[in-house]
Order: sequence, then structure tokens, then C-alpha cells
Amino acid sequence: MRLLRDTHSPFSAYCKSPIALWIITMTLEEISGQENTMENADRMQSAGAALEELLVAAKKQDYLTVGVYESAKVMNVDPDSVAFCVLATDEEYECDIALQIHFTLIQAFCFDNDINVVRVNDIERLADLVSADETGESKDAHCILVTSPSANPWKDPALDKLSLFCEESRSVYDWVPTITLPER
Repeated sequence: MRLLRDTHSPFSAYCKSPIALWIITMTLEEISGQENTMENADRMQSAGAALEELLVAAKKQDYLTVGVYESAKVMNVDPDSVAFCVLATDEEYECDIALQIHFTLIQAFCFDNDINVVRVNDIERLADLVSADETGESKDAHCILVTSPSANPWKDPALDKLSLFCEESRSVYDWVPTITLPER
């Protein structure tokens, strides 16, 4: 943004005192940057809603693997069954070195196998979506895999939306985009 002082404006003739008019000019990049901010907010909201839809639908189909160690087992035994990966953390776990190492290894695996991966910063909300197991204990929701049988791949519109979101994010060098889940 530039401020230009204009003393030769037609409006300066109406002023008795030598007041200078200031003209604000914006570059095209700045104007499109403001539009992109709005588009990004809409994209993020849409991605959050799509992630929630995907997790609910996958849970109904029994296509979720919840937990870091459980996810690592699935990735080791049947990597072709993994359709999507969600990594979740919050402030409490940001300094957990072991968890960060697991995340790095899981991300590398996902990149090597063309699996889309996103981060979510609200682990409690995510845990609520995938809920407790049969014993009533809450699950470790730090890593969630959406799986699909290799023989009969599962198609879901929310998965398609998230795949497009991840592809667009990678095009602007955001390799592991962060998604905010919608409020309840």
C-alpha cells in the first residue's frame, strides 16, 4: 500500500488552507490478497465440515483406525487400504518429543504412499467425533486413518473434497494443512 500526497487535485482548490490530499493506492497483489484471505477462510470452513462428515461416515462403515500405534500397524500390514490420515495435537502435547517423532514418521509414510494428511489442533473435538470404544474408554485420537478395502474402494464426497483441499494446499507449499473443525 502506498500513500501519495496530491497537492494538485481539483479538491485542493476548494480548500483555503494548504491541505494536501492523501490518496491511498493498493497494488493488485494486495487487493487479490484480501480476496484470497476470504477464500481461504471459506476453504478452511468447508474442509472442516468435510472432515467431520468423512469421520462420521467412516465410523459408521467401520473404516476408522484410531491411535498412533494402531495406525502404524495398519500402515505396515496393508498400506494400500489407507485413504486419508488425520494427525491431531493440542498445546498439552506440542512438546511431546515421542509424539512428534511418530508424526514425522507417519507423515513420511503418507507422502511416500500418496496418502493425503492433515492436522487438527482440537484433539478433544476430534476425540468426540470418533468417540469412545466399546469399553467406554476414550481412544488415543492423535492419529486417525480412514481406511478402505483394497478390493472394493470406498467412495465418499467428503473424501473427494478433502483430497482437493490437500492438493490445493500442496500447490502453495502447505504440505500438511491444518484444518479447524466446525463448532458444535
